[in-house]
Amino acid sequence: MRYSSSEKYEIIRLVEESSLSIRRTLEHLDIHRSTFYNWLKRYHENGIDGLKDRKPSPMAVWNKISQDHQDAIIDVALDKPALSPREIAVTYTDQEAYFVSESSVYRLLKAQDLITSPAYILMQASDKFQHPSKRVNELWQTDFTYFKIIGWGWYYLSTVLDDYSRFIVAWQLCTSMTANDVAETLDDALYFTGLDQIKVRHKPRLLSDNGPCYLSGELSSYLKEKGMTHTRGKPYHPQTQGKIERWHRSMKNQILLNNYYLPSELQEHLQQFVNYYNHERYHESLDNLTPADVFYGRGKAILDQRERIKCDTLLMRRKMYKDNKYSTNQMSDSIS
Repeated sequence: MRYSSSEKYEIIRLVEESSLSIRRTLEHLDIHRSTFYNWLKRYHENGIDGLKDRKPSPMAVWNKISQDHQDAIIDVALDKPALSPREIAVTYTDQEAYFVSESSVYRLLKAQDLITSPAYILMQASDKFQHPSKRVNELWQTDFTYFKIIGWGWYYLSTVLDDYSRFIVAWQLCTSMTANDVAETLDDALYFTGLDQIKVRHKPRLLSDNGPCYLSGELSSYLKEKGMTHTRGKPYHPQTQGKIERWHRSMKNQILLNNYYLPSELQEHLQQFVNYYNHERYHESLDNLTPADVFYGRGKAILDQRERIKCDTLLMRRKMYKDNKYSTNQMSDSIS
């Protein structure tokens, strides 16, 4: 409840003249003691005028992003409207060597009415996989998804994804979903990683669903020949292959924006998105690294560099705040 200056003065007089203790009197009046003593101090210093409500004065913030950087962040958002505030924050930090947080970017873009509502709600099954992989090429996830090419019919995308880094190791656009198509995609993955040319202690373990091509004896013989083991997910439980299912959704959100009339046209767009996904798209679950950063082992160096940029940026902002405060005090002293 707000009190006028005259009401505050009457309360002070009432407390002073009360036969009860100050504490008991304030309890009956339902006024906190710190509030009363604040009024009393202001009354002793400035009389009844000191009891008038004071307009809150904004405090100077030392960790404020400069106007130049705010303008540059907005330019990035306008130039790349597909990026989220998180991706803009990481992109700007990496490219400009100037740290900005995701929340700061979000507030800045929201003030400029550049934040759009999400097109869907992301539902999370669990915080993490029950048995997460611990290194690159320990576990590969594989699955098919489908596309319709106008005048040609259905085509199927076979993908091999590294579970630890989410890197797309290999992919093929096929006209069927057979064990041979799976084997050819795995051949590409083994060739790309060099695991078909060098002897390693443990070949990648393959994780798939229970589709007919993955249950076939032909694929089982192929994996045995390559020294690979095979794990299949629980039936009717696609969350087991959650990472490759998430890759399918991210990819289709972009690829299905166009109609395709030739297989080569679809293949070209898929190649472009795979390159973007592997080498440019910051992944939140990878500490805002790209899958390629983790797959090729440069993630720790990038995270250390970002931490140095963050420390340097905060030190610079604090120094600028102190310098501005010192200049303001100097100007005030010279005027007085």
